[in-house]
Amino acid sequence: MKKIWIYSSLVLLGHFALQACESQSNKGDSGANEQVNDPYYDGVTESDDKTSAGSPDGEWIEEEITLENGNTEAYAYLPENDFLSPSTNPLSTFSIDVDNASYTNCRRMITAGSKPQVDAVRSEEFINYFKYDYAVPTKDEVFSVQTEMGNCPWNDKAKLLHIGLQGYTVATEKLPPANLVFLIDVSGSMDDENKLPLLKKSFKLLVDKLNAEDKVAIVTYAGDERLVLESTSCKDREEIKDAIDNLASGGSTNGAGGIQMAYEQALKGFLPNGNNRVILASDGDFNVGASSDGELTRIIEEKRDQGVYLTILGFGMGNYKDSKMESLADHGNGNYFYIDDIRESNRVLVSNLAGTLLTIAKDVKIQVEFNPELVSEYRLVGYENRLMNAEDFEDDTKDAGELGAGHTVTAIYEIIPGKSQKSSLKYQAVSSSGSTELANIKLRYKKPKSDKSELIEVAVTDKDHSWESNSANYQFAVAVAGFSLILRESKHIEGFDYDDVLDICKAVKFADEMEKYEFMRLVEEAKLIGEA
Repeated sequence: MKKIWIYSSLVLLGHFALQACESQSNKGDSGANEQVNDPYYDGVTESDDKTSAGSPDGEWIEEEITLENGNTEAYAYLPENDFLSPSTNPLSTFSIDVDNASYTNCRRMITAGSKPQVDAVRSEEFINYFKYDYAVPTKDEVFSVQTEMGNCPWNDKAKLLHIGLQGYTVATEKLPPANLVFLIDVSGSMDDENKLPLLKKSFKLLVDKLNAEDKVAIVTYAGDERLVLESTSCKDREEIKDAIDNLASGGSTNGAGGIQMAYEQALKGFLPNGNNRVILASDGDFNVGASSDGELTRIIEEKRDQGVYLTILGFGMGNYKDSKMESLADHGNGNYFYIDDIRESNRVLVSNLAGTLLTIAKDVKIQVEFNPELVSEYRLVGYENRLMNAEDFEDDTKDAGELGAGHTVTAIYEIIPGKSQKSSLKYQAVSSSGSTELANIKLRYKKPKSDKSELIEVAVTDKDHSWESNSANYQFAVAVAGFSLILRESKHIEGFDYDDVLDICKAVKFADEMEKYEFMRLVEEAKLIGEA
């Protein structure tokens, strides 16, 4: 299967909120190459029996668009999930996603006065940017699973199935010792104020939050890679911060060389009972050395299997390579964030440090089986690039998403009630007659040091809720999902607009009211851009 790269045109106007920075001319080279036959790519794959929900028909093409304004931001194209029949597609299987870079990247565009490129919008990352008030599990439980049914505000013929996961939390002072390597892009394309200068401030926030038992090494890359600071105890945090302050940008971008050196340093200081992680900060514009996703992915997967995980922090605009950054994080048992201002740095690297650094469950997969006697059609909102074949669910060799301490994961299905048309397949048997269960949810996950998955099952009964009786978690998640679908120009939300999103938010009392009001402000700004 081939993957499409879209080099999207974004007209960015004005100044960034809370950032005194201007858009500068692009200093980096553009060509992000895709190895389209890469055997390590585990996104949507075609299957002869089409048992995997949402597998796109037809062949993928690779496309590059040359832009007059020199903008070379890259976003991977994936078609929106469509409705499927449980008679012919009874199983919907996908990997969880705790990344939220899509939301903050689109926030950057809207704040700057531009409507986000459709391909930059990933609905699940909008929904999962926000922390929901789910029941907190114990460490032995790893995470809790909650489900809720309700009405769909953009389709009066549909219901929504809301699935929520909550990972157990760990206080920052109780985190295991960390062996961290800061891998920092100091190429010429990082010279803008919203890149290297913001990056420096961000890493210094993190250093101040780390414990004395933690260690930090710093590797940089431009035309070549360089070890700026050998692994240093955070007892000497001023030495670490001085090394960060002295970084300067210039040259081309040999990302692969930097990645190899960073992992060598991480393995050199490996802590068997600690948290071993490379934190890569870049605009993703690798243009020297092994720059294709296939080559970089192989490097990262090899080290992942040795116990070193990856966190990616994205910065900047104009030449930003979202598609490459997301792919690398997915294959490195990692997480991916886009830093649009210093407040987001604080959110990711200080307030949510445990979730960013500590993985509590890996290869987390969800498989939902729908009852064809009660469900006519269903579709998964978002997760287009996280879909898996049905048989991958029980295959412990298949990589999937990771869950950090305290993280919540939310998934929403749009369901058309009714009896599904019987399959014309000769051997397709329906044995669910008389059942009141709408769906059966299975989750598989591995503990961080285990290669064997564990299974959780939850049945969903056909309970009809009025909108007023639904929880605040449900209502706010639906509002965020609706907003993402508007930006994505979804064909499934005819008549649903920004005012409808705002009306939902005004009525709901969300757990974090400040986040709710900031979200509403973003919706209002997007509305004004649409009306201009």
